[in-house]
Amino acid sequence: MSEHALHDLLEALRRLPGVGAKSAQRMAFHLLQHDRDGARRLAAALLAADQQVRHCRRCHTFTEAEVCATCLDPRRDGRQLAVVETPADQAALERSGSFHGLYFVLMGRLSPLDGVGVHDIGLAPLLERAGDGTVQEVILALSFTAEGEATAHVAGQALAARGIKVTRLARGVPVGSELEYVDLSTIAHALSDRR
Repeated sequence: MSEHALHDLLEALRRLPGVGAKSAQRMAFHLLQHDRDGARRLAAALLAADQQVRHCRRCHTFTEAEVCATCLDPRRDGRQLAVVETPADQAALERSGSFHGLYFVLMGRLSPLDGVGVHDIGLAPLLERAGDGTVQEVILALSFTAEGEATAHVAGQALAARGIKVTRLARGVPVGSELEYVDLSTIAHALSDRR
């Protein structure tokens, strides 16, 4: 392997979230020194995913089919549509076992400082999907970060302007936490959103 190829591998690994120079070097050296077969399998899997994985035509999550298995599942309640930022957020909701509706994945969130605006996320397709005549409630299951809140606000206003019922995930004190250790903003929101 030339120095150029090693440099390219390190730079490619650094593109992953949370991977800095040292972590990239540790991964690259491990694969090259101890697991060449694993390196080939990783390369083949990345190439196959790049060529075969696409966005679901209905919800925008990742799938190999035109429409994902969740959207095709007749047991799902098409009247509820949960809007999430990423496929990872969708997977988290699914693991909870508490939501049985359908999803729409924005594939991002508004972030003006990073140059991500309304046209850079899936807002227009969301409005089209939510207005299909079946959806009765759109649940904004977006992060409680500044960007997530901005995205929820913009999406909520656009959906409400079309007469679609919009709700937001509740926020509050985590189960099992002691109140004295919970941040003040969370306590304030828990009080205002109490039921």
